[in-house]
Amino acid sequence: MILQLVLLVLGLILLVKGADWLVDGASVLAKKNNVSDLAIGLTIVAFGTSAPELVVNAVASSENYPDIVFGNVIGSNNFNLFIILGLAGLITPLSVQFSTVWKEIPFSLLAAALLFFLANNYFMTESSELSRIDALILLGFFLAFLYYVANHLKSDPDEVEETENKDYTTLKIWGLILVGLAGLVGGGKLVVDNAVAMAQSLGVSEKIIGLTIVAAGTSLPELATSVVAAMKKKADIAIGNIVGSNIFNLFLILGVSGLIRPLAFQPTFNTDILILAGGTMFLFVAMFVGKKHKLDRWQAFFLLTSYLLYTGYLIGLEM
Repeated sequence: MILQLVLLVLGLILLVKGADWLVDGASVLAKKNNVSDLAIGLTIVAFGTSAPELVVNAVASSENYPDIVFGNVIGSNNFNLFIILGLAGLITPLSVQFSTVWKEIPFSLLAAALLFFLANNYFMTESSELSRIDALILLGFFLAFLYYVANHLKSDPDEVEETENKDYTTLKIWGLILVGLAGLVGGGKLVVDNAVAMAQSLGVSEKIIGLTIVAAGTSLPELATSVVAAMKKKADIAIGNIVGSNIFNLFLILGVSGLIRPLAFQPTFNTDILILAGGTMFLFVAMFVGKKHKLDRWQAFFLLTSYLLYTGYLIGLEM
């Protein structure tokens, strides 16, 4: 148990440093190529921080642990939305771009609704599962999302902000990004492996492990990246990372997982999907309450505390 705890702490250190390097490298790369912080957050950073979920789900699907697959993705998305955005928004109020409010956030809501529809077999009566056809549908929507991002890569001249001018060579920029991603993936694996081993020794169920320990563990890269981005006043990377990661998780990672093996779906996960959809709707409505297109601290606090209460409720059910 002591060794597992030491390895878990080492994983956390790797996650924090990896996030720091990734945000630095990605930000400088964006400015050097006139690419917006939001586009970088929605693609490079989102994919990098979703890598732990992809690795965990590929293994879980191949070994036929569907509750871990769904619990990891749905739990990670809820952790991203409620906990990470909550913490980032408490650090500094997060300004949200017009395109994020009207396009990326609704696209994230569409992803949750589509999962609910597909996993419940289009609301038919037979047993629920995510089939390979469903997986291909999810991957099709992921390709559509990538096409959208590719058409919005260049910065809007009106949205270019003054940033610290770092004279990094191309080699150093990509070195920071790749080493940062390696730190995130390696640290995420250390955290998840050792947290799951500790949880299993305490007799916690597979679903709860997926929704809490594994979900939180694989979301630590998003946590570290968005918190660091918020501290550096990079709101577009903080927001883009979360929204992009949630879209990646539902469309790409569940799509890949479902292609590996059709996944039996437990209807008890519907509550968690509805909470995800409700939280996404709250984020959208928050853009028009208080300061327009900004996540204020009180709204971030609501996201954070509401999910902590729900997680406490889930754990209480297991006891």
